[in-house]
Amino acid sequence: MNVRYRVDLQFFSQEKTEKATPQKRLESRKKGQVARSAEIPGALIMLGVFLLLTFVGGYMLEGFLSMLRNSLSQYPGWEVTPQNVDRMFKENTLEAVKIAAPVMLVALVMGVLGNYVQFGFLFATDPLKMKLEKINPLKGAKRIFSVRAVVELLKSILKIVLISAVTFGLLWTKREEVLLLSQKSIGQSLQFIGTLTVQIGLAVAVLLLFLAVLDYVYQKYDFEKNIRMSKQDIKDEMKKTEGDPLIKSKIKEKQRELGLNRMISEIPHADVVVTNPTHFAVALKYDDQTMEAPTVTAKGADFVALKLKEAAKEHNIITMENKPLARALYSQVEIGQAVPEELFKAVAEVLAYVYSIKGYPGGGN
Repeated sequence: MNVRYRVDLQFFSQEKTEKATPQKRLESRKKGQVARSAEIPGALIMLGVFLLLTFVGGYMLEGFLSMLRNSLSQYPGWEVTPQNVDRMFKENTLEAVKIAAPVMLVALVMGVLGNYVQFGFLFATDPLKMKLEKINPLKGAKRIFSVRAVVELLKSILKIVLISAVTFGLLWTKREEVLLLSQKSIGQSLQFIGTLTVQIGLAVAVLLLFLAVLDYVYQKYDFEKNIRMSKQDIKDEMKKTEGDPLIKSKIKEKQRELGLNRMISEIPHADVVVTNPTHFAVALKYDDQTMEAPTVTAKGADFVALKLKEAAKEHNIITMENKPLARALYSQVEIGQAVPEELFKAVAEVLAYVYSIKGYPGGGN
């Protein structure tokens, strides 16, 4: 029964039920693992491009027609030589760049913006590393038939249906004008088709942006689910970042031993050890040649105080009981610091008593 209980506890401790810690999130981000919807950059690019066409579409059309007129009227009269071909190629390329540059620039800005609004600036090389598991057919099949693949399929079907509905709706509202295109001039027809195309593009872009926001919410949920941690994971992370508690306790114990040994080594040089008598012990030293005021060379409470008193007894250092002074020195003065002015009188009385016993008026041993 106890074995089964332990197995159950171990099983539940491995379940991914806890939210990811900041350290886990940081590690995932360094690997390029963030909540991201690929739909948002695409929707923003489409929206930006069609908005651009709304405002500068006439300029771009005029540039294209100008390039076309030059190609049909000017170039046929040129002699076919390497120089003329090179010039024709350069001129057409320059005109094409002028026409396409605004579109490319807007697409670039919107693409970067679409990623930045999701996870900020991120440069990670881990996704570019060659990993054999990426070409593992078993894992590939698992990805194809996973829940995520089904969700992506349903998303694609939904997008197709909604885009078709929006496009058909706009065409249906303009059906009478579409049917009359045959009675219009080529210029009027092209203008109408261009305007209708931009309208459909804007409507579809807004729809895709709405769907992209919903997709980002789902991607955020899926990401949070995937980076969940078990209670054991959190314990292991704490051990990794803060150190094993057992090792930390041993380090602290060793530090206490070193500190105690260092203080005990100062006892033979002290003039007196002031005690509480059981809870506190403070060692004082004064040398009128090198010190402006008496200095605390060691102090401790309880077990440390006991060790200091034992060391004082071993080295024949006078131990003097003074509860108020011992408590005040312990709480107000750190090791290596001089006694504060408000305690001068009490400390002076203690040192005077010690010096009288030792038979000399100055400080020091």
